[in-house]
Amino acid sequence: MKKKIEIKSLNLKELQKFMESIGEKPFRAKQLYQWLHEKQISDWDEMTNLSKSLREKLRERADLIILDPVEIQTSKLDGTKKYLFRLKDKNMIESVLMRYKHGNSVCISSQVGCRMGCRFCASTLDGLVRNLTPGEMLEQIYRIGRDIGERISNVVVMGTGEPLDNYDNLLKFIELLTNEDGLHISQRNLTVSTCGIVEKIRELAEEKLQITLALSLHASSQKKREELMPIANKYDLLEVLGACNDYFKKTGRRITFEYSLVGGVNDSQEDADRLKDLIAGQNCHVNLIPVNPIKERNYVQSDQQVIQSFKDKLEKNGINVTIRREMGRDIDGACGQLRKRYTEI
Repeated sequence: MKKKIEIKSLNLKELQKFMESIGEKPFRAKQLYQWLHEKQISDWDEMTNLSKSLREKLRERADLIILDPVEIQTSKLDGTKKYLFRLKDKNMIESVLMRYKHGNSVCISSQVGCRMGCRFCASTLDGLVRNLTPGEMLEQIYRIGRDIGERISNVVVMGTGEPLDNYDNLLKFIELLTNEDGLHISQRNLTVSTCGIVEKIRELAEEKLQITLALSLHASSQKKREELMPIANKYDLLEVLGACNDYFKKTGRRITFEYSLVGGVNDSQEDADRLKDLIAGQNCHVNLIPVNPIKERNYVQSDQQVIQSFKDKLEKNGINVTIRREMGRDIDGACGQLRKRYTEI
């Protein structure tokens, strides 16, 4: 039996070719695209302006990826919702809805598992299983939007997985997400996080997209970064920062540096001093993240006074800093925690 095409991962041009291949007029592709990406249908029969015979052809030859919510946790503190979705192959992924005054933001996964091995992250404990398709990445946003009945205005690719390790699918996802016939989310409202795959950062810069690039920095020196993040053994810290600087020069988009504060590991005043020297002169924003402890590691969160002192030190040196608001702390908040709990059952 011929393998079905994963239809939500096709752009309009590819959909037109597909429609022609099954003996249909190319203009039907636009109608189909809108059903998939604007109206976000979950069943072929919802496409009421397409004939029954066409819907049957689609059912036979195309795969309509629909994510199945296994569990939804809602924070009583701030309304953050964490979703555990089951994929068609029975793998599971996590997504998070965060409610802000400026709108609804969704954090999505880009892979099932992760092979980057960051020491404080639950996502990487069982390694990489597979990449997500563009359709599977989009579907996380679509299902959450339908669940809450509200528009999603911001997207963060910062859940399970390393987005730049799934580079081609990431680019296709961005194309589909920002297309005017779909959700039409502005590129400026999209953030992509990376632990620092240098050649992919440089490649992404050449695309000249208007997305925000966030680097998972997490250390003030090469030695400390190697202890926390195995990727640092391949790419020197200065090499990574150089690629980030080039990204800014090519796109004009300010870099965000994500810095998880781990008690007694990378949160001293000496760390803050080294960090401000390291990024001095870069057009950047530092996001300080109180680490979310996981049971498999003995890392603890820095206390509030230490976090504030770290922030003050950077600000006194003219660096733009925020402390990430802790959201969903009363649920499985850290990346990979909820999925890990289910895979252990």
